[in-house]
Amino acid sequence: MVLEATMIVVDNSESSRNGDYVPSRWEAQSDAVNLIFSAKTQANPESSVGLMSMGGKGPEVLVTLTTDFGKVLDGIHRTKIRGHTHLATGIQIAGLALKHRQNKSQRQRIIVFTCSPIGESEKDLVKLAKRMKKNNISIDFIAFGDLDPEDTKKLEVFNENIKGGDGSHLAIIPPGPSLLSDTLVTTPILSADGVAPRGGAEEAGAEGGGGGFEFGVDPSTDPELALALRMSMEEEKARQEKEGKKDESKGESLEGILEENQPLLDGQGEASASGEDKMDEDKQESSDKKEEKKDGDGDGDKMDTA
Repeated sequence: MVLEATMIVVDNSESSRNGDYVPSRWEAQSDAVNLIFSAKTQANPESSVGLMSMGGKGPEVLVTLTTDFGKVLDGIHRTKIRGHTHLATGIQIAGLALKHRQNKSQRQRIIVFTCSPIGESEKDLVKLAKRMKKNNISIDFIAFGDLDPEDTKKLEVFNENIKGGDGSHLAIIPPGPSLLSDTLVTTPILSADGVAPRGGAEEAGAEGGGGGFEFGVDPSTDPELALALRMSMEEEKARQEKEGKKDESKGESLEGILEENQPLLDGQGEASASGEDKMDEDKQESSDKKEEKKDGDGDGDKMDTA
């Protein structure tokens, strides 16, 4: 699977307070960040994910590249909703964070959430896109909320100028009854990592029965339950293997007992008679002795008569 270093940039501007997404734009982003982290680290355990915000007074790196989801979760909880977004500056800082990644073999990717008006001009965004492409950085945009057609056009132009071999994607997700993360898994941003839709019986439940996740439980929403189920399965597998080995050893011991009951060799190196043959021989010898005794008694009687 692809080895990546991914910086997630969240929109914590005042626009993220809106409740047109369940339960709110900010909470929807938090759930989607959870999903993205799980998808990237499950696709390749050596992939790392960082988190930063671009609202307020300026962009802020909340978590540097890590494989510890607890740090990302803590960064989300520490984030405050305020101010407006600084899109171009946020992307540049995310690019610097990727440049200082420890594993240089990781591909660089930035995933940007935006749900507020874009203040940068189209010209500045095109220049930024070309610079990021030159540095081999892929950028995915997740645009949601009531976006102005002009903002949508800016994002489309940016995406056209940054598209490269590793793929940069633009996902525009309108408001609806579904969760933002459930819609996100159907986009190329996450479908490339083999993530199945959550809770979608029509989309994935027909085969997996549990949204395509192992044991029918999404590890990103309930990691403790998923871990317990996995441990239970491993214990059961180990128990079955242990019982199989016991059965094999028991069969070997029984074969040894049968070998002990096999006929022994006599002094001439030939197999001796079996137990049943010996019993037949003993019966034959006793019968012969009885007949000899009977004949002897008859001869004695005849001698007396004479």
